Amino acid sequence: MSDAGNSDDGSRGADRERTFVMAKPDAVQRGLIGEIVSRLESRGLKLVGGKVTRIDRDLAEEHYAEHTDKPFFEDLVGFITSGPVFAMVWEGADATRQVREMMGATDPAEAVPGTIRGDFALDLGRNVVHGSDTEPGSNEREVSLFFDDEELVDYERIDETWLYE
Repeated sequence: MSDAGNSDDGSRGADRERTFVMAKPDAVQRGLIGEIVSRLESRGLKLVGGKVTRIDRDLAEEHYAEHTDKPFFEDLVGFITSGPVFAMVWEGADATRQVREMMGATDPAEAVPGTIRGDFALDLGRNVVHGSDTEPGSNEREVSLFFDDEELVDYERIDETWLYE
């Protein structure tokens, strides 16, 4: 979904988008949800949906479908279904790319300090956060896997005039 400032009818304009982010079971267990949310909010992104949930095997397989033939697929599905996650939808200008940059490299050993993974993760299999990739349509697909439209809220943050021209 593209997004710009909300109009009176609740629609979003073309320069902002929504993207999916998930605090994985290791982040939930380590009490990092607030830290992840705080970093994304401080950047200027807007949280428009969030929930604590458990992912069942069917949803995990659908979510990670592009990895089905890879040797790590079973471990990935096993881990993501091992405990609760915090699923989120964030909105902002170039939100998917912004979140990817803030998360850092998938392998925490390669993630620079200051990124979420660079500051809070040590192991590739326990890298605390997932975000939609930048492939066209990936963010919309992931948002729709975890959220119904009525679970997402359109609103204007009071600081948006200070974030965007």
